[in-house]
Amino acid sequence: MSAKDLRLNLQIISLFVAALFFYSCSNSAKKQETQQTIYANEVIPFFEHWNLILGDGSNAGEALNLEHKDYFYTANDGKNNWVVFKSPNAGDTHGTSNNTRTELAQKKKWYPATANDKLTATLKVMNVSATGDARVAASYAVVVGQIHSADGHENEPLKIFYKKFPGHTKGSVFWHYEINTAGDDNSGRWDYSSAVWGYDFSVVGPEENTYPEEPADGIALGEEFSYEIEVKDSVMYLTFTSEGHETRTFTKNLVQSEYTTIADIPEQTQQLFVPIGQDGVERENAYADEGCFFKLGCYNQTNGLSPEVNKNWCSGAETFNGDIQKQYETGNYAEVWFKTASIVISEAAVSNQGYFTKND
Repeated sequence: MSAKDLRLNLQIISLFVAALFFYSCSNSAKKQETQQTIYANEVIPFFEHWNLILGDGSNAGEALNLEHKDYFYTANDGKNNWVVFKSPNAGDTHGTSNNTRTELAQKKKWYPATANDKLTATLKVMNVSATGDARVAASYAVVVGQIHSADGHENEPLKIFYKKFPGHTKGSVFWHYEINTAGDDNSGRWDYSSAVWGYDFSVVGPEENTYPEEPADGIALGEEFSYEIEVKDSVMYLTFTSEGHETRTFTKNLVQSEYTTIADIPEQTQQLFVPIGQDGVERENAYADEGCFFKLGCYNQTNGLSPEVNKNWCSGAETFNGDIQKQYETGNYAEVWFKTASIVISEAAVSNQGYFTKND
């Protein structure tokens, strides 16, 4: 081999080694970039205003640079990053609830009469429980936004639900107002449900595994929708939007009571709650004297308790004795993805620490 050929071969080898080195470095950089964690607060920058309650019942505090592989993390659908909230049918619950939640709870509370507070969110529900009793109104449902009272009975003037029966493509979005019960006994409290798209809470199956007709104007799993909750000068204003669906708006006064006598109890409640002894009346000034706060996330409404305990709220669903991974493998969980969210907090809001001290 001539000296000229040898030099040419060495040049070719040098170029090959350089290319291989560049390729290796490039792949390493891409791998490192792919493996870099994107935290929830990088997707929705408002987590300093909340405490995060996980599906194991714990209060994780501010969800800054935090993820939990079972309950709370981020995902990308090929277009956008989302914050994922996930709750099994049976985990450890927070406070006095029978249901598992992975949910943000606002660190400040505000009073409806002096409020000027707002919460907005854009989300999609990715899963609801695969099992439950179709006759139980809470089966196959998840709450994705709330207003909660921090005081007194700690009732809920607002719960926003998504519910889809097995075998259906489309589910329903509806919202609840829960009365703030008069007196010291809260066992008579009840909800009144209003449909947004599809059915309200009261539409159930005639038998355990028989379902009503699929709602024509419902929302599918994985379909985006948005809600806006604004409370100003005692009135709650709700707006629901979704592409291809009619925009729906509602108002409810949180200070002026509507249900202070037995005669005021609406027909829906007469059929759904009164037969099981939830037949209370509302106190005179509703939520006027109670601090309220927002919640957002995945509050799974399907649980494993027997319907004999409460035929509206106890689904008798599969829980595998609390085995979380088995529940996830078999579809017995709720999962909600949030793309955007924002919060406006009035200057009149005060610390909500008392609620967490009591319930953690």
